Amino acid sequence: MLLISCPYCGPRDEHEFAYGHEAHIARPTLEQQNTMTDAEWADYLFMRKNPKGVHFERWVHSRGCRQWFNVARHTVTHEIIKVYKMGEPAPKLEQK
Repeated sequence: MLLISCPYCGPRDEHEFAYGHEAHIARPTLEQQNTMTDAEWADYLFMRKNPKGVHFERWVHSRGCRQWFNVARHTVTHEIIKVYKMGEPAPKLEQK
């Protein structure tokens, strides 16, 4: 079980949260969308990173304050390395 530290409410059990998939994905502008091929649009919609290591994710405190935030989490150990608010840049992490 994960203990996730909501940046607004503090540490809570993982059952209070919902996973929101990969963080820091820029949505194409309307102009870009109008010129994208079907393959490019499908790539934007469906292709996500699936690293063995640190992954930047979005989470929502669905059974609490309902705020969205980002988490840097190691996908093998499930260690939460950093929790930070939406709009903040991804942290630069030291390579181990």
